[in-house]
Amino acid sequence: MTEKAHLITRKGWEALDKELKYLWKEYRPEITLKVQEAAAQGDRSENADYTYNKRLLRQIDSRVRYLIKRLEVLKIVDYSPQQEGKVFFGAWVELENDEGAVVRYRIVGKDEIDTKKGYITIDSPMARALIGKQVDDEVVVQTPSGRKEWFINEIRYQPFDGMEA
Repeated sequence: MTEKAHLITRKGWEALDKELKYLWKEYRPEITLKVQEAAAQGDRSENADYTYNKRLLRQIDSRVRYLIKRLEVLKIVDYSPQQEGKVFFGAWVELENDEGAVVRYRIVGKDEIDTKKGYITIDSPMARALIGKQVDDEVVVQTPSGRKEWFINEIRYQPFDGMEA
């Protein structure tokens, strides 16, 4: 796995850590209690509550194991003033094409991808094309539908209005 695959923003790491703590300290004990209560009712083979909650418990345990392993290898990348003016990991970037269409993206690690928020992975073709570029630079991205050209309007290390941090 590449080094880039282990990058994450501080906020992204904190969100995964919060999920792990919630699953382990709150949700898992709640479901464990439901399994115990359902088991106390007798025949487990025909008990839908028991079967459902036992499956849910396995899913929780699987996610907990994944998060523990993942949090150990992730490298938090914090903002550095030397990044100003150029696109690097964690940047919010506003792009415009020749038709005037404007898009905004944030470059994050694979654990933070959220297309609804405009978060794209550093391994995506768009992010790879943007890294190291400056405002007014042209960016050419090869997409499945062909070559696309974009111009960088703005680079920030704080969210644009309407975008989440």
